[in-house]
Amino acid sequence: MITLDACQKYFHKGSVNEVFALNNINLQIEEGDFITVIGSNGAGKSTLLNCIAGCFFPDTGKIIVNKKDVTRWPEYKRARYISRVFQDPLLGTCPSATIEQNLALANRRGLRRGLGRGVKVRDREIFRSRLAHLGLGLEKRLLDKVGLLSGGQRQALTMLMATMIRPEVLLLDEHIAALDPKTAGKILALTRDIVKEQGLTSMMITHNMKHAISFGNRLIMLHQGRIIFDVRGEEKKALTVEDLVRRFYESQGEELAMDSMLLS
Repeated sequence: MITLDACQKYFHKGSVNEVFALNNINLQIEEGDFITVIGSNGAGKSTLLNCIAGCFFPDTGKIIVNKKDVTRWPEYKRARYISRVFQDPLLGTCPSATIEQNLALANRRGLRRGLGRGVKVRDREIFRSRLAHLGLGLEKRLLDKVGLLSGGQRQALTMLMATMIRPEVLLLDEHIAALDPKTAGKILALTRDIVKEQGLTSMMITHNMKHAISFGNRLIMLHQGRIIFDVRGEEKKALTVEDLVRRFYESQGEELAMDSMLLS
């Protein structure tokens, strides 16, 4: 489904602030993979997702999505195939538009826009049905402005909008980091349900190693722009948090220290 071939990305190249964000990334992602991505701050996690999404182009290398070379495609063009949920609940929706207007926009992703009515009568029942699945009562608030919703409600709505039209790839960039623990748990459960029901190819960045182990079928660890650990299947299921911390230190040629909070 996705191939990254020798991708490299610098920021501020040639200056005193030069950052080598992606260091020769080679990654094959199969259709239906649900990959959790972990790593210390500045490891390149968000840069990796941004590169796939088209926020910027790699300096070298290729990105292939479902046999299409999208390396030089701008973000808006890739949006037909790639959906994304951001860390900030404010980024995934339009606050001044109503819930049904936001959903109507999401329902036209990748399609031509005309001069017809934005929210069609026949779509409202579909919107109500999909919103009812969230269990937040939003199906009764179609005409409410999204700016009135809580962070958790907006993030749930963003998840729904990102998958109204089934994407080729779903990117989740620490999408529960700004939520309280109870709300984060609900969004994670919703994430698991949507990914399973639609059989989505997904990548989820997380700083929570327990979530990284319990979610998905594959886990990759990044450090200084490199993939230092890639595990899947039964081997992933058998992992513990201590295993991940130990693996990080081993990759650096160091003995395991007590600061196990490094990646958490």
